[in-house]
Amino acid sequence: MTTPSYDVLIIGGGIIGASIAYFTSEKGLKVGMLERDTVASGTSSKCDGNVLLIDKEPGFDSNMAIKSQALIKSLSKELEMKFEYRHPGSIFLCANEEELEQAYDWVDQHNRANGEYQFFNKLTKEDLKNDSKYFADHLVGGIECTNDSTVNPYMLTFSFIHAAKKNDLELFEKTPVTFMEEHRTKGFKVHSHDRVFKANKVINAAGVFAPEVSKHLGVPLPIKPRKGHILVSSRAELMGTRKIQEFGYLMTKFGKERKADKIMNDYGIALVHEPTESQNFLIGSSREFIGFDTTVNHQVVQLIAKRAIEFFPKMKDMNIIRSYAGLRPWTPDHLPIISETTVPNYYVAAGHEGDGIGLSAVTGYWMAQMVTDTLEDDISPLSMERFQEEAI
Repeated sequence: MTTPSYDVLIIGGGIIGASIAYFTSEKGLKVGMLERDTVASGTSSKCDGNVLLIDKEPGFDSNMAIKSQALIKSLSKELEMKFEYRHPGSIFLCANEEELEQAYDWVDQHNRANGEYQFFNKLTKEDLKNDSKYFADHLVGGIECTNDSTVNPYMLTFSFIHAAKKNDLELFEKTPVTFMEEHRTKGFKVHSHDRVFKANKVINAAGVFAPEVSKHLGVPLPIKPRKGHILVSSRAELMGTRKIQEFGYLMTKFGKERKADKIMNDYGIALVHEPTESQNFLIGSSREFIGFDTTVNHQVVQLIAKRAIEFFPKMKDMNIIRSYAGLRPWTPDHLPIISETTVPNYYVAAGHEGDGIGLSAVTGYWMAQMVTDTLEDDISPLSMERFQEEAI
């Protein structure tokens, strides 16, 4: 059997790997991809479709999000397969005056940091009433980000793959990495049971499984699976056309304390409400560190529903047609790893936590530049070296 050989071999067929496949193949490289199951079968199929700026820290994090938003907007016109791109903006809801003060400060921080990109606005209680008649009366105000958009994550993943295949991407599904070896003069040999693949460069885009892949080359990765649940409603009257979250979502994302019942904080429950193009609603969210268990916890489902009703009382009449749980690839500083490693020509693009959909385009764009030595932007905050420095 002939051993396939590639300029670049991508490990992982989620949205991050798919984006990398598209952008690297666009540069004329011979690209292969190994996926342990099927395309978009992991985290990319157990999430919502956010392309958000509103929940990013001002500075490098927000600049990265703005760049990815612009790329995804362009891709919505360029890629042959459409992926339900919409650009409605998003809202954070505030349940008390303390949250509102913090939220308004969040607006000021972003507008100072983002220069010409003034995407954030402060909302009063009256503004909320004008936005949706379904918001709870106790809400005191909120903020909005006009640049936020949404996509269908399945369809964007397959759209990337479809375009990359036209550039001769070779995709191998049901092909887990069982062993990997590196020869400084001969590149890499990547084994999947009795099959062997050769590559000059390898990109680890395996998400929550990235540490398992990386251990074959002796490169530890500080990525842990962080479980989250989502509920899917039946089709219903629109309660809001935009992505809606409670401001406390920021606290749960960054592991900070907020005012909520202990059980809500224990499971990291925070309202996320996203209308889909088909007029269903995705309702979340939760955050837990319990390994690789993706079993739906019905207590968590009930808590998410209860939290949603606190912000949208009318939701008590809504039918939930299904629920699911997925794993976010978490890093200690909540930024992804998009980086070279101590092993020459071995790269990592993983650890996006809940931002993988929104940051998929910029990740693929930067990684394609990195492997061709044409990287123009300073992305040092995403380097592996930041964790090595912490360990010193």
